[in-house]
Amino acid sequence: MRRLKTTIATSAVAAALLAAGSVPALAQATLNEAIAGRAQSGSGQDRLLVDAKEIVYDNDKNTIAASGDVQMNYQGRTLQADRVTYDRNTGRVFAEGNARLTDASGTVATGDRFELTDDFKNGFIDSLRVVQTTVEQGRPLTTRFSAPRAERAEGETTTFERGTYTACEPCKDNPERPPLWQVKAAKIIHNNSERTIYYEDATLELLGIPVAYLPYFWTPDPTVKRKTGFLSPRYIYSTSIGYGATVPFFWAIAPNYDLTISPTFLSRQGLLAQAEWRHRLENGVYTVRAAGISQQEPEAFLQPPYGAGDRDFRGSLETTGLFYINQNWRWGWDIALLSDKWFLSNYKIRSESLSAYYIKESISTVYLQGQGDRSFFDMRGYYFQTLSSNEWQKQQPVVAPVLDYNKRFTPPTIGGEFALDVNVTSLSREAAQYDPLSIANTTYFGVAQTCVVFDPASCLVRGISGSTSRASVTASWRREFIDPIGQVWTPFAYVRADSFWISPDFNGYQNAQLGNFIDADDDYLFRAMPAVGLEYRYPFIASLGTSGKQILEPIAQVIARPNETGIGSLPNEDAQSLVFDDTSLFDWDKFSGYDRVEGGVRANVGIQYTVTGADDFYANVLFGQSYQLAGRNSFRQGDLANVGLDSGLESRASDYVGRFQISPNANFAFVTRARFDQETFDVNRIEAGFRANFNPYLPISTSLTYARYEAQPAIGFPMRREGLLGSARWDISPNWYVTGSVLLDLDRYLLARESQFASLDIDPDEVAYVSGMSLGLGYMDECTIFSVSYSVTPREVVRNSGEKNQNHTIAFSLEFRSLGEVGYTQNLSGTDDE
Repeated sequence: MRRLKTTIATSAVAAALLAAGSVPALAQATLNEAIAGRAQSGSGQDRLLVDAKEIVYDNDKNTIAASGDVQMNYQGRTLQADRVTYDRNTGRVFAEGNARLTDASGTVATGDRFELTDDFKNGFIDSLRVVQTTVEQGRPLTTRFSAPRAERAEGETTTFERGTYTACEPCKDNPERPPLWQVKAAKIIHNNSERTIYYEDATLELLGIPVAYLPYFWTPDPTVKRKTGFLSPRYIYSTSIGYGATVPFFWAIAPNYDLTISPTFLSRQGLLAQAEWRHRLENGVYTVRAAGISQQEPEAFLQPPYGAGDRDFRGSLETTGLFYINQNWRWGWDIALLSDKWFLSNYKIRSESLSAYYIKESISTVYLQGQGDRSFFDMRGYYFQTLSSNEWQKQQPVVAPVLDYNKRFTPPTIGGEFALDVNVTSLSREAAQYDPLSIANTTYFGVAQTCVVFDPASCLVRGISGSTSRASVTASWRREFIDPIGQVWTPFAYVRADSFWISPDFNGYQNAQLGNFIDADDDYLFRAMPAVGLEYRYPFIASLGTSGKQILEPIAQVIARPNETGIGSLPNEDAQSLVFDDTSLFDWDKFSGYDRVEGGVRANVGIQYTVTGADDFYANVLFGQSYQLAGRNSFRQGDLANVGLDSGLESRASDYVGRFQISPNANFAFVTRARFDQETFDVNRIEAGFRANFNPYLPISTSLTYARYEAQPAIGFPMRREGLLGSARWDISPNWYVTGSVLLDLDRYLLARESQFASLDIDPDEVAYVSGMSLGLGYMDECTIFSVSYSVTPREVVRNSGEKNQNHTIAFSLEFRSLGEVGYTQNLSGTDDE
């Protein structure tokens, strides 16, 4: 026997390019050449790299052995071990001692002993452990396979005999302790080419205790984003639909389109069929979702007009799309067609067209958008479908088109910034929408609230029947100057032109009553509003040393313009949400939309104090007032919706507005804003919010929001509105947490004073009424997500849902990451006074 021993002191690397022809094994002088020549004889395309402290050649046994931190790299695979032996007779590689094989995808397999072919694709492994790390929904996911013995075939399939699979990390203190969950199977087959894991004779264990048995099942590889197969089941229960179970089937037809079919079997209503089609093209993507059911017991729902209790078939068809024309332009749609306004909520169907929580409506739109460096274009149409029982569809407008264009540039001669804004809006409505100003003047036309007496003094018009169109163009300029002593002067000017075309419809329903508010003839009206103004700021800055700095800043603004014209003779569709507070104090035009325009000479004054400091400290105080200096006050004369009255701006000297905000650090913040009566300084409007995170001292985070608005009878709010919303989360441990929220209605007891609401059985002494609440318990770690919650929905929301007293909900969700998820939701009936 001839023995050759080569020692490499630090880390020897021997590399050899594969020869173009076949080389006899005995003629090879290095381990690289020995294995590479046999594995890829004649290819000449791969390089084998061996790194070891010692290599021993045994010509008698025809073996080559490497020891001491051995690392072998070949075709993207890396084999590491304390000792690696290559048998040239059989072409087998034996790795022992801390053996570790990493493939090109990053999957790591460890074992006591590896027996592989010389290309690392085939072989047997003792005490195999495979670790694979991917990213799922932004969170890392590490899966682990283990088995006493496993077989690797063609580098694609690994078969684990008596295998175990889990995504849970082993206990650091006691690695032998069973994980939270694991799957044990007589055989686990991981097919890398199919990216599928097969389980035979499998048992699911929780904390080492068997809880479920399946003779055969399969799951996608954790690296798979989409694969044909069944998805996790979902379960549901409510009084109206009974018990239900859904087992969705996902069909990955092609890389760029797929179909999901979700049949739901309901014990009381039958089969609810749902399907979703998704298709991605070169320049965009679109989806189509459909749902339908032939109800077995329609009477389980409320009868019309408060529910769909008379319908046998109910369904929905929804589609969304987004396509890019080029880098600046895109177009798309979001359309929903519903059989009735209660279908989505009755059957708990997810919809992207739904808007708000309290004012539920489905919004369909088609749009075209363009964006340049300093310009923006948006044109779209809207269709609003109400989803509340007390709203009438014929009063909902069809808006098409709505066009918005904005362009900004710097004039070369006068400097500053010039802006051009264009808005074109056209809408139509079948039935006029009225809003009574008092309970005594309230009645109903079908389900729609309306007026007894149609008079501008006691009834508002929220929307006229017929069609209205408006085109508005605004050109504005502003420039900021800073003088030598630090005063900031900002002159500005703008001119706005509006063209209205009004074609009211006085036929049918209660449309004839519009004659009490507007002229009966079609009309074309023009309105122009030029304005010039000046804003002045003088910030005084003082250093607080290492603690930060403070800024005291008086602010004054004067705007001169003529009187607003057409107040009360023009419809107001988009400018009804007027809120005067600190955020609108220095707005050039305080109306929220284009249908109204502020006129007259107005001055806005205020003072602001700001402190910034170390550790993210921030504090800000603003206090100010607005004055009508000359001309007609646009907020003193009400339009068809009385916008401006009871706003705090209707008098020559407005109410005072203020803001106080403080954030000692990133974990705590408090902000409040209020409007104070200009004569008595009473609080007419106040909002306050508090947010706190007590970590690391206490594992608790909380938020509190309070709002109180005094009565505004001129715009349809005859009583005070007041409420409190609180929420909190307590992290009991790094994994367990408790959440809760409560919504308190602090003005509901005022209804007890009105005889019209006596049937609600409201306690006049119950100052704080729990309108909504939720409680939840959850657990989250690297492999498991669990949550259970109980919630009470405000009765005002449920009353419009078409169901009978369904305002208590219990929800349960359990997810074993990479394995599957199961969920259950149950609705419970509440009491009549909730």
